[in-house]
Amino acid sequence: MDLFNQTPDKNQNLLPYDGTVNYYGRVLSHAPAHALFHTLLETIDWQPDKLRMFGKIIVTKRKVAWYGSNPYQYTYSNATKTALPWTAALLELKTLVEQATGETFNTCLLNLYHNGEEGSSWHSDDEPDLKQHGAIASISLGAERNFLFKHKQTKEKVAILLEHGSLLLMKNETQSRWLHSLPTTRKITTPRINLTFRTIVV
Repeated sequence: MDLFNQTPDKNQNLLPYDGTVNYYGRVLSHAPAHALFHTLLETIDWQPDKLRMFGKIIVTKRKVAWYGSNPYQYTYSNATKTALPWTAALLELKTLVEQATGETFNTCLLNLYHNGEEGSSWHSDDEPDLKQHGAIASISLGAERNFLFKHKQTKEKVAILLEHGSLLLMKNETQSRWLHSLPTTRKITTPRINLTFRTIVV
């Protein structure tokens, strides 16, 4: 299923079954989105992601940051992060996302992709630290990138283009039944910031 170049309907479920994904399109106009992108680029404590794979520490070119309402710990790929306090820009975006979706969140994982050669392989955000079947809201700023879903059993795929200033919401069984990825491409030479607002179980 290809969802490129379609007018978004936030009430439409982009997945054919076993989960719920809603694309809100641009929730930030160009000027505020551009300003927030540069604020985050300059003020977030970006660090290379360190993942443990096959007993080795892998340091990614992609940079990440983990923020929250409390110093929550989050473990994925055998690495643990402790949340930093919210910045003013993150609180602004958190409020926007919560008002748009009707969900609440207590943490945010940020990713900085410097260009299209940096991406993420197939995975699910189903770590035990996260609320089971809880909503994850994704804000995209900067370069527009293709985003893919793949069902874990049927292998059916869904593709969508994430626009600058857009919001995507994943909830219900999405993480347990589907994988998602950000494929790499040499065609994109500008950076993208992705913010995924989540709920850590406390």
